[in-house]
Amino acid sequence: MKKLVRLRMRPSRDGKSFRYMLDYVDQDGRRHQLSLSHADKRRAERQRYEKELELRMNVAEPISMKLSDFFRDSLVRTKGQVRATSLGETKRSMKDFVDCIGDIDVQEVRYEHGERFIQYCLDRKLSAGTVAKKIKHLKRVFQLAEDRDQLDCHPLRRLKPPKVAKGKIRVFTDQECHNLCRAAQQYEEKGSPVRWELLIRMCLATGMRRGELMNTTWRNIDFANMTVDVSPKKDRIDTWEWHIKDTDRRTLPLTADSVKLLVEHQMSQPEGNPYVFVPVARYDRIQEYRRSREWTVDKGRSPLSKFCDHFNKIRQLAGIEVGTFHDLRRTCLTNWVTQGLSLHEVKELAGHASIETTERFYLAVRKDVVDRARAASEASRKGESVARVLRAPDESDKIEELPRTSAAKTMP
Repeated sequence: MKKLVRLRMRPSRDGKSFRYMLDYVDQDGRRHQLSLSHADKRRAERQRYEKELELRMNVAEPISMKLSDFFRDSLVRTKGQVRATSLGETKRSMKDFVDCIGDIDVQEVRYEHGERFIQYCLDRKLSAGTVAKKIKHLKRVFQLAEDRDQLDCHPLRRLKPPKVAKGKIRVFTDQECHNLCRAAQQYEEKGSPVRWELLIRMCLATGMRRGELMNTTWRNIDFANMTVDVSPKKDRIDTWEWHIKDTDRRTLPLTADSVKLLVEHQMSQPEGNPYVFVPVARYDRIQEYRRSREWTVDKGRSPLSKFCDHFNKIRQLAGIEVGTFHDLRRTCLTNWVTQGLSLHEVKELAGHASIETTERFYLAVRKDVVDRARAASEASRKGESVARVLRAPDESDKIEELPRTSAAKTMP
């Protein structure tokens, strides 16, 4: 049981003696430091115990409430502190938990309820990864309740989510990247107001997320230094409020090809639209919406409607069966590591909170690495020099079709 009163020694000014002190917090949240005016340890421990009993007699028991009311209270307390998407996922996890174990008193929640919830989700054919996310959200809610003294203990603290097998990381090959850009040009020629080729090249060069690209303004582009600044936006006349995931502001490199396309795009862009990739018609519509209604961070997540549908059409036009726009980000990060950047450097450039995220979800084993490993195995079997087989390719070995002028450049 957590102690409400702490006993400590306070030395005198001359440092030759000391006296005992009691530190505690009253019911109103005010901190107190009570001097006992003596140095008798046994007497001080008895006084601390007496004060502890006094406080516990006046401390109210943890609030009793239905699980649904408890979850509703938790959402109100955390609103504005986390991203709207995370809050929505937490809300759905809470609803599923109540549907599983019933709307019982929050003080009655036990470890076995967590185990029952896991089985309930698996029986509904939810993937292990989805169940793990739900458990993560629920554990966070109960942890916050314990920190607020709403609960004596965290009932799901030791609950282990189902193990999730690491999925295959999808990255685009150099030829697929080339085909995507060519298909994007054709898609634009059919009347698309979005510069899809530039959008794809920017993602391959910087590894930016879709939301980061769509909320990039011309003020974020530094043409002289060939960089782009990923920064949050405030709710102003010409821009809407937007927050970066993990609040990680960073500066990323641009390739010469990207800068050239950005210059051409800026010259053709009409005045009044500060965003690089938001079409003028869409920008005007959002501005009209902001003037007539409240524009929240949650609503501002998708400056371009049906984004995935447009990209899938480009992917199919490029002759690629599977793949998402986010795979372009994974391709960029994998290329950075292949070209010699350290995992820590890639983690910082990607804006990840931990290096484990970079390793687990973003770094794929490229085909050329698999080919080199195969060659090494063959050389070892034949008794040849593995070092010679794994030597770095010289200038004559480089592919002329896809030259690389920097670690970030992946396209001709």
